[in-house]
Amino acid sequence: MSICIQVENLGFSYGPQVEILKNLSFEISAGTFLSIAGPNGAGKTTLLNLLSGLLKPASGSIEIDSKPINSYSVRQLAKKIAVVRQEFVPVFEFSAVQVVSMARTPYLGALAFETNTDREAIAEALEMTDTARFADRPLGHLSGGERQRIFIARALAQQTPILLLDEPTNFLDMKHQVGIYDLLKKMQIEKQKTIVSVTHDINLAAQYSDMILLLSADGSYTFGPTREILTTERIERVFGVQTFSAQTGQTRFFFPLGKFTKSQSSPPGF
Repeated sequence: MSICIQVENLGFSYGPQVEILKNLSFEISAGTFLSIAGPNGAGKTTLLNLLSGLLKPASGSIEIDSKPINSYSVRQLAKKIAVVRQEFVPVFEFSAVQVVSMARTPYLGALAFETNTDREAIAEALEMTDTARFADRPLGHLSGGERQRIFIARALAQQTPILLLDEPTNFLDMKHQVGIYDLLKKMQIEKQKTIVSVTHDINLAAQYSDMILLLSADGSYTFGPTREILTTERIERVFGVQTFSAQTGQTRFFFPLGKFTKSQSSPPGF
């Protein structure tokens, strides 16, 4: 497989006193599902903003399809990378289909009229995300899970090989969390998308991602196949919490243990 994202000795800081990322290096093959995980403040969203071109590195380099990211114009990069930000309630009353249609902006000609190709891309994205049935409803009238599927539909309609997502299951219940990740995995398999997803949920990463990048608060990191990287010892070290693990099928799951974890020795009522 060809390398679609290559990061070399990447560094970034918010001012001289706040170094977020340092000497970060990894590469992602096309068609890979990568999870980025770590504690708060480790730089997960910052890294996603660097990969999308929203931020510029303080040091090191990022290449997209073997070209420096800063060599792309905004329009060119928008044809390579689509981004799904954290879920939010919109201020303006755009309909769901209007939001998805915005994804076609990089492809519009000088007259800015939609073509049949644009309309087909929008319809396919709505169908794949099962959102066509409420396409005409205002976005603000949809549930959190429905809105998130619309934002993913917009990213799909952009027809980019790379999809970056910042905590796509934030604020969603378990059913919708699994539904979003099922959809992402389907896009990876059926559309050969390269998926990069920031997550706080280690167990979703364990189930769905091929590779994982674990960022630590001290600036260190671990990168590799998810099954190899996710161990109880490593999770306890990175997140600073005692962890219990259990395996179902080929997937190992991890559960944090608090001070009041129930046990046989717990008093009645615990």
